[in-house]
Amino acid sequence: MSGTRILLLPGWRNSGPDHWQSRWEALHGDVRVEQHDWLRPLRGDWMAQLEQAVLASAVPVALVAHSMGCLLVAAWAAHSRHTARVRAALLVAPADLEREDLRHQLPGWQPIERRRLPFPALLIGSQDDPYCDFGRAQSLAADWGAAFVDKGRAGHINA
Repeated sequence: MSGTRILLLPGWRNSGPDHWQSRWEALHGDVRVEQHDWLRPLRGDWMAQLEQAVLASAVPVALVAHSMGCLLVAAWAAHSRHTARVRAALLVAPADLEREDLRHQLPGWQPIERRRLPFPALLIGSQDDPYCDFGRAQSLAADWGAAFVDKGRAGHINA
């Protein structure tokens, strides 16, 4: 994607040095969207940070999200007037923050935005992701209008 800036969108607690997003950042110079608080994430604040990063780019962007970052993409896209600046999104291992065991840990992220994304997207899901049932990942992909790739048994697809 020549002429495109890659914006990396980690999930809750950021992505550590061995995470695939950190490796991409180191190898390719991609831009991590920094959040004010990685431990107590506020959806509106995270959306504002993404909006600022999209607007700061002199070229179109591609969003590369992991876990809660996937939910951020959906929430931001439903409210931003600048989605035309996004060429595509790669959504890896979305977290299901509507699950009873997760919703209380991260309040304010429900309901998950389910509108179709206004740009092309690809969602990669795992059959044994502890944070999102495989069928739920497929359902999110369908709702978002994203192509779906079955990664097999790859856990939460992180480090």
